[in-house]
Amino acid sequence: MKKAVYLLLLGITGTGLLAPTRSQAQFSASGQLRTRTELLDGQGTMLSKGDKPAFFTSQRTRLNAGYKGYRTQFFIAVQDVRVWGQDASTNNRITNAALNGLMLHEAWGEISLLDTNQTKLGKEFALKIGRQEFLYDDSRVLGNLDWLQQARRHDAALIKYGNNGFTAHLGFAYNQNRELKTGTLYDGVPNGYPAGTNGIGTMYKSLQFAYLGKKLKQGNVSFLVLKDDFQKYKLDTTGAKKLAKGSWGRVTFGPYLQTKVGKNLALTANAYYQAGKDKDGASLSAYMYSVRGLYTMSKAFSIGPGFDYTSGTATGSRKNHTFDPLYGTPHKFWGQMDYFYAANGFGKGGLADFYINTTIKASDKLSIQTDLHQFSSSAQVRNAGDQKLSSNFGNEIDIIANYNLTKTISFQGGYCTFLSTNSLAQVKGVKNPQKMSNWAYLMINIKPEFLK
Repeated sequence: MKKAVYLLLLGITGTGLLAPTRSQAQFSASGQLRTRTELLDGQGTMLSKGDKPAFFTSQRTRLNAGYKGYRTQFFIAVQDVRVWGQDASTNNRITNAALNGLMLHEAWGEISLLDTNQTKLGKEFALKIGRQEFLYDDSRVLGNLDWLQQARRHDAALIKYGNNGFTAHLGFAYNQNRELKTGTLYDGVPNGYPAGTNGIGTMYKSLQFAYLGKKLKQGNVSFLVLKDDFQKYKLDTTGAKKLAKGSWGRVTFGPYLQTKVGKNLALTANAYYQAGKDKDGASLSAYMYSVRGLYTMSKAFSIGPGFDYTSGTATGSRKNHTFDPLYGTPHKFWGQMDYFYAANGFGKGGLADFYINTTIKASDKLSIQTDLHQFSSSAQVRNAGDQKLSSNFGNEIDIIANYNLTKTISFQGGYCTFLSTNSLAQVKGVKNPQKMSNWAYLMINIKPEFLK
């Protein structure tokens, strides 16, 4: 297989598409096949009484190719995401356009702005441009959302600087729906865009961010400033949106800290503030903070509490106080069942999450993680009759097991349950809800390396 891939790449270079400029050029090729079989009985949001569970298998297939030469890097990742049975077994065309899962996940090039005599000393000054993942710190604000089979990426340019443990990145993106002859209006709903964490249903028109990071003796500290802009619009007499000139800008900024206290206690903390205008032009003043501790009691067992808080908007408030976690990985933080800050909305009241994490490392290959969450609303919850309800949303228990069969083959299985309240049903708009929800899955991940 390695010889076949190598010959293929040699054929490509022979055409001049990836011709190396110096003999030090390196090629890499890898792949991924990840299947996830799921039983959904209220995952994302509780079901109404009488609704039946869902069962399916989804699959991600990726092919990655990379090139590294003199002051140049190039990477491309092609992926296909679909559900088993989505296409007829005799289909000889791509699937229905609305379900087409074949796409270009990453395609970027990087140019070193320093000569090799500088980069050999550990310095970095480079320009990375194209379709790429943004992955910073713990992925709370900027992450690749790898849990989703399709993951997340941005079409952007990134200027990178690094020296002696210090990192400075500047990112820029500007979106348009298509090539235009005149104007730059952007409807914020590009092809295949589902409801997401950011704004629920609206993609940014432009994005700029600055990231500063510094490695510590035990951990790291950073600061992020991010501005995303949304196309202005007006409502016509029928209530339909009509795009208008200009954009509404939102700014999010704050610090992140990850460090160790002694040998056994790890601490992670961050805080972010949002200001400016939201995607609908409303004035914005929102914030979030998080702190987490993890104590390693032995080589096989660790435990620690944590608390997350995101501000919310009270009923009748003219100003938007609802914090938006932007382009991170919510699945990692607010419960594995994705009740909050995922595609399934839960109103604008914000969230308080007290949790306890435990990890058991049974062997070098097997680990088991158990999380217990207590969720509640940051703002007062009211029903349709404007009566006050409890702020308690309920409890979630997540049990996740990981087993590494080899370096390239791994298994992950999970069982999660959510015990919800009437307050959660109110903010999610579910009538006659089931009180207990369940979700179970088995994921098989194969990541071969063809050429390295």
